[in-house]
Amino acid sequence: MSTLTEGPPAPVPVRDRRVIKSRPTTSDRTFVAAARSAAVSTLVIMGLIGVFLAIGAWPAIKQQGFSFVTESQWLPEAGTFGISSLLWGTILVGLFALIVAVPVSFGAALFISEYAPRSIKKALVTIVDLMAAVPAVIYAIWALFFLQERLLSVAQWLSVHLSGLLPFLSVEVPDSPSSYTSSAFIAGVAVGFVVMPTMTSVMREVFSQAPTGEREGAIALGATRWGMIRSVVIPFGRAGIIGGIMLGLGRALGETIVVFAIISPMFEFTTHPLESGTNTIAAHIAIRYSESSGVALSGLLGAGLILFLFTLVINTFAGVVVSRSRSGAATEI
Repeated sequence: MSTLTEGPPAPVPVRDRRVIKSRPTTSDRTFVAAARSAAVSTLVIMGLIGVFLAIGAWPAIKQQGFSFVTESQWLPEAGTFGISSLLWGTILVGLFALIVAVPVSFGAALFISEYAPRSIKKALVTIVDLMAAVPAVIYAIWALFFLQERLLSVAQWLSVHLSGLLPFLSVEVPDSPSSYTSSAFIAGVAVGFVVMPTMTSVMREVFSQAPTGEREGAIALGATRWGMIRSVVIPFGRAGIIGGIMLGLGRALGETIVVFAIISPMFEFTTHPLESGTNTIAAHIAIRYSESSGVALSGLLGAGLILFLFTLVINTFAGVVVSRSRSGAATEI
C-alpha cells in the first residue's frame, strides 16, 4: 500500500493591485462649473448691490452721521432726517407677521405632510405653491377691502379686554373703530398672510423627507402617530422650520405694497401697535422715491442700505442656527 505525500501548495500568482481612478466626465465638469459660477455670481451681485447702496447713501450718512439711525423725523428740506421710527415700524410689522404666520404654517405643513389623505394631498401642495406665487398686490387689495374691516373688531376686543394686562394694547379712543384702522397690527397680519405660503412650503418639504425607516421604527416601538411626529419628524425638520421662519421674516421686513396700501404713514415711535399710524422702511421708500432728489434721495438709499444690512444679519444668524441643527441630527426614537 503506497502512501501519498502532499507537496507544498502551489504558489498563488501575485496580481498587481487594481487602482480605481475617478475621472470626471465632461457633463460632471460642466455641472460643477455652472454651479460654481452661479454661487460666485450670487455673491458678486449681492456685493454690488451693497456697494451701490453705500455709494448712493454716503452723502446723507455723511451729513447726518449717527443721527441717521437715531433720528425719527424725516425732514430733508430742513436737514433733519433719520430712520429710527421707520426701523421700529418695520420690526413691529415683521413681528406681527410671524405671530400670525408661524403657527398656521407649522400646522398646515404638518397636516399636509402627515395627516392629509393621499387623495387631496397633491391638491393641497399645489394650492400652497400657487398661493406663494400670487403677486403681493393681490394680497394688498384683499387686505385693504376685505381683511382690514374684519380685523377692526378683533383689534377693538384686544384693546378693551387685554389693555389692563398688556398696556401697549391700549388705544387713546377705544370706542371709535377709526382709531384701529391703518395700524401696525393690521399691516402685520396682512403681511403674515403673504409670507404664510412660502413658510408652509419650506416646512412641508422638509417634513416629507424625514427617514421612512425611523418613522416605521417609532411606530413599531409603540409610538402613536403624534408621538412619531414629535420624536422623528419635528427633530428632523428643525433646520427647515428655522429656515422657513427666517425666509418668511426676510420677506416680511421687505414687503412693500401690502404695507403701503394699509398703513397711515407716521414718523413717530408707536408703542401702541393697535392704534392707527405706523411706517416701514420699504413702504417709505415706495412713497417718497418719485418726489425725492439730492440729499433726500440719498437718504432713501441709506434707508435701503440699513434694511439690506438688517436682513443680511438676520439671515446670517439663521444660517448659523441651521448649521448647528442639521436635519436629522437630533432625531431620536
